[in-house]
Amino acid sequence: MTLLAERPVRETAPAAPKRRKRPVLPYLLIAPTLVTTAYLLVYPLVRNVIISLQEFGLPQLVRGDAKFVGLANYVKVLSDPEFWGVVKRTLWFTAINVVLIMVLSTLVALLLVRLGRWLRLLVMGGLVLTWATPIIAATTVFQWLFQSRLGVVNWALVALGFEEYRDYTWFANGEATFGILITLIVWQSIPFAALSLYAAMITVPQELYEAARIDGAGAWRVFSTITFPMLRAMFGLITCLEVIWVVKAFVQIWVISQGGPGRATTTLPVYAFQVAQSLQRYDLGAAVSMLMVALLVLALLAYFRQLYRQERDA
Repeated sequence: MTLLAERPVRETAPAAPKRRKRPVLPYLLIAPTLVTTAYLLVYPLVRNVIISLQEFGLPQLVRGDAKFVGLANYVKVLSDPEFWGVVKRTLWFTAINVVLIMVLSTLVALLLVRLGRWLRLLVMGGLVLTWATPIIAATTVFQWLFQSRLGVVNWALVALGFEEYRDYTWFANGEATFGILITLIVWQSIPFAALSLYAAMITVPQELYEAARIDGAGAWRVFSTITFPMLRAMFGLITCLEVIWVVKAFVQIWVISQGGPGRATTTLPVYAFQVAQSLQRYDLGAAVSMLMVALLVLALLAYFRQLYRQERDA
């Protein structure tokens, strides 16, 4: 028994864990979505870049013999003073729209937080209906509202005693048309931003608001010290989405004014379309659109960098 007890026990090496095979089924399930997304998003972008580097007009579209010219199209666009005027107008158009959208959406979201259940559902229903209205339909309604003879706006202004607006032609004035387009885009954009901000605001713990009120904080101080700091990331995300939405706005401008009167409402998307279709210079139109994308990406990167610094310093 002693010899058996003293016999060394051979230690057996632990079995190597079997390498689990990754299942293939999940990849097969998402493959159609990835392929469709690549075809609908990546391919047009790559094709647009290629066209911007070619001499591609109507003859090349018919014959298919486009030749590469390098950055000549970009040089031609960037050396055109009209392009820089359109860029300046686009920046102003975007800044005014985004500021109005964010301010009004924040006020609507704060209103939804304070409303009772039924009034809140009523307001939210109106926002959803506004959001669901097709762009063409909403643009047509605004055309009717500001029509010179039968428009509701002129009728209301005349009824209030402003006789100078009788048969007033809004769309013949560049500043008036610019203002109408801003009103239309802001009206279409508020529902998404307001509902998103409202959904974020109701996640803020109510104890923080109660403590702030006990300390005597007013509405502005509560918003600036509690609501906005806690939802800074959401405000930043919605601002970026609204910048993209406003910059790429084309249908509203083209249906109402086609960039006119004159060049008063010509933004970068409209300018790219005019160059491509009116001049039949699809290469220059592609170059303008790629420059628009580049400016948008640079602006968003600068904004995200600033937002990241604020989050890091907080």
